[in-house]
Amino acid sequence: MQLLRLVSSIVILTACSAAYAQAPAKPAATSDAQKAFDLMKTLAGNWQGPVTTDNAAWSTDKPMSIAMHVASHGNALVHEINTGGPEVTVFYVDNDRLTLVHYCDFGNRPLMVAGPSPDGKTVEFDLVSYSGSNAIGHVTQGVFTVVDAGHHFEDWTFMLPGDKPVHAHIDLKRVP
Repeated sequence: MQLLRLVSSIVILTACSAAYAQAPAKPAATSDAQKAFDLMKTLAGNWQGPVTTDNAAWSTDKPMSIAMHVASHGNALVHEINTGGPEVTVFYVDNDRLTLVHYCDFGNRPLMVAGPSPDGKTVEFDLVSYSGSNAIGHVTQGVFTVVDAGHHFEDWTFMLPGDKPVHAHIDLKRVP
């Protein structure tokens, strides 16, 4: 009788263990960084629009062209702004932070991190560090505001030597 109870207990425990192992895992909660990255990935495509700045020396009357594409099996977003040649920024989730590295035409690489989106449509990146040359300056902030599937704004702050900021606003529309 004791042998029957022991065998029955082992069978029941084995069945419970097998059932537990096959139960679907709870989906992990989506982090703020992942939500912001998912929003950024909706911007994949080609964009064009006018640029306005608060520094006449940095102004242009030519529209800015930007191409974005999702890369690395959905783990990176590549942003190429045409400044006479493609200037690349790469966005990715690093642990629980949405980060970007901007590979600047001026020979530096600012690393920025986004905070949580206050409205679900705006992603704001702030400078953490940069490497490379600072002879001309470096980017210190980038703000992306999604208006709808065919329209978004990019606001960039560039710090000149002597801590003189230049702000640029790009009003972008999706193009084929």
